[in-house]
Amino acid sequence: MADVLCSEQFGSGAARGCRAAPDGSLQWEGFPDSVSPDYLPYQLWDSVQAFASSLSGSLATHAVLLGIGVGDAKASVSAATATWLVKDSTGMLGRIVFAWWMGSKMDCNAKQWRLFADILNDIAMFLEIMAPILPFCFTITVCISNLAKCLVGVAGGATRAALTMHQARRNNMADVSAKDGSQETLVNLAGLLVSLLMLPLVSDSPSLSLGCFFFLTALHIYANYRAVRALVIETLNEQRLWLVLRHFLQRGEVLGPTSANQMEPLWTGFWSSVSLSLGAPLHRVTSSVSELQQLVEGHQEPYLLRWDQSRNQVQVVLSQMAGPKAILRAATHGLVLGALRGDGPLPEELEELRNQAQAGPEKESWVVVRETHQVLDKLFPKFLKGLQDAGWSTEKHQLEVDEWRATWLLCPEKKVL
Repeated sequence: MADVLCSEQFGSGAARGCRAAPDGSLQWEGFPDSVSPDYLPYQLWDSVQAFASSLSGSLATHAVLLGIGVGDAKASVSAATATWLVKDSTGMLGRIVFAWWMGSKMDCNAKQWRLFADILNDIAMFLEIMAPILPFCFTITVCISNLAKCLVGVAGGATRAALTMHQARRNNMADVSAKDGSQETLVNLAGLLVSLLMLPLVSDSPSLSLGCFFFLTALHIYANYRAVRALVIETLNEQRLWLVLRHFLQRGEVLGPTSANQMEPLWTGFWSSVSLSLGAPLHRVTSSVSELQQLVEGHQEPYLLRWDQSRNQVQVVLSQMAGPKAILRAATHGLVLGALRGDGPLPEELEELRNQAQAGPEKESWVVVRETHQVLDKLFPKFLKGLQDAGWSTEKHQLEVDEWRATWLLCPEKKVL
């Protein structure tokens, strides 16, 4: 880390230091230099969505309490307690299963999962509002709603942590996280005060209450979309890598993080035409000595790649030696093979391989893979330099990689890894 060039302080407050930035400018400690450039627009829209969600939550809570029997002299305390316990236990089980099932995928697609969590939260609150209207299935409805809210808690908490890591730029993740929590508490407090004024006005009119809920939900979803769209993440996941690679293959230019993040779809997800599996187990990729020799032949990269043309599926076996750049090359290799099945323009050497792949029999897939290794030996260094020059972080990534690793012998004339 660069030495402190100078420092300053206001009154009796703590001093803040200043270091030299790579571009020659002065870089002061603290806001705004301590966070990413997208921090302020993200937090502004995040505050709007939190405020709208707080008001919607008040309407939903009012409906649930009404359905349980609060204010009804005929309601049974034991029945209300049982309903509440069943609701909570359903949510707890759902939280455990969902975290086990999807937890590892949320770092890779934090923006999409964040948007998913907030939309699911709106659905859960809508179910709570509708529950008193359907008394014959009230318990089932509130259980489903609480299950959805627990999934929201897992997805929202995980993606919040991932986004905090992105926004903290001075090893200050705890500071950014604490301030984010304080900001959310302040917004929720404001929402609570407004709810105290709003509920007496709408509680006696179900149609007015439902109309307010739909308005707040629309505001909540819009603010969430704007908040997530404001994020500019400089690490590559599969979607952003495909966008950047496709542009590079078609135009010879590398998109910067701002352009790629703006193009990244959020609503329906975005996947390349190829099914890419990084970190696949070796025993599922090959079952014979001849197949293993075909995978190893013609390159010295710390990964083996098998391409199933009929399914357009690429499985990548990673070596124990594979680091972030090797994994990035393996992912690029897999996506290049997927591009051979597409219709867009490609560089001349890849255009020839596409014709060969589309005309050749299935058994020749390994030949195409071997030749793409040779093409990537020339293409990938240019692509990697373009990524670095455009501002992408290549020392880490957000690609979904399984934990399987393997070792293998190279061709007889080569060394052992």
